Amino acid sequence: MSVQPLTRETVTALVYDATAAPSLHNAQPWRFRCFLGSRTLHVRSDPQRAVPHTDPHGRALHLGCGAALMNLRVAAVHGGWHPGTRLLPDPRDTELLASVQLTALGSGKGTLGALYPALRTRHTSRHPFEETEIPDAVRAALADAAHDEGASLTFPTGWHLQEVLELAQEAEARNLTDHGIREDLRQWTHGGVPFSDTAAAGVPEYAFGPRKLGGKAPMRDFAGGRPVPGRAAAEFEHHLHLALLSTARDRPEDWLRAGQAMERVLLLATLKGLSSSFVTQALEWPDLRRRLRDPVTGTGYVQMVLRLGYGPTGPATPRRPMRDVLDIEP
Repeated sequence: MSVQPLTRETVTALVYDATAAPSLHNAQPWRFRCFLGSRTLHVRSDPQRAVPHTDPHGRALHLGCGAALMNLRVAAVHGGWHPGTRLLPDPRDTELLASVQLTALGSGKGTLGALYPALRTRHTSRHPFEETEIPDAVRAALADAAHDEGASLTFPTGWHLQEVLELAQEAEARNLTDHGIREDLRQWTHGGVPFSDTAAAGVPEYAFGPRKLGGKAPMRDFAGGRPVPGRAAAEFEHHLHLALLSTARDRPEDWLRAGQAMERVLLLATLKGLSSSFVTQALEWPDLRRRLRDPVTGTGYVQMVLRLGYGPTGPATPRRPMRDVLDIEP
């Protein structure tokens, strides 16, 4: 059975969906190259869009590119393709993170295809969430989604949750006085002008969320302590739902798997009516990141801390134009 040719229009649509993925400071550290003849897309890192002080080893860069890869897979399945995926296919080319060959047209249905409606509605929400419990069945479904991508998702409680909160607070305090991290923040934040008029990447002021007055949510202050005209203040939730996403090992391949697992969890959470944001501060300090590990087993490497809950969805943030992220070859 022959497979229909891959067109430029199809490729552009797939990559457009892929770039809806989240990334550290919305730096969007990815590029895509498509080879139409072999129906193969390459997901590549873009070193010029690294966040060097906050992410010196490129772990968060790989997570962001892994999230874009997951979106690409979801969009491909939705379009009726089977995305045969290889991670780090060429050891000599460290910027080539994954190759995806599209084969075997199908129905577009299935577990991944069902996530497609969330691709463009998932946004990071830095607003207060409700004091509402997440049902056990939803937590289990999210954990299963992470497991399907080779990662684990756990919800800390009790003193472990308190430890995670204290580590995030300590990291936030360090970040406010660390010159390099403050420089990264300055580079990737910009003024609160309308979405269509902003720079093509970074976090605009309208997406900072309100200034925190109270509550336990460990929110990053994207304003870096500077005043933002017109920014509201709000009390955040006291009853938190944090989830730790972990992998058994801590190599670039594991970071890519974690990025895919993270985005699969976030897309499913969006379909379940949950909003989400990221608690990355402690992950940016090696000594604090080690202390995030499961206190019972002491195994696994925490790759992301997610904040989940019922509340306002966040606003859309800028995305780079296709001409800057996609190259198409015959």
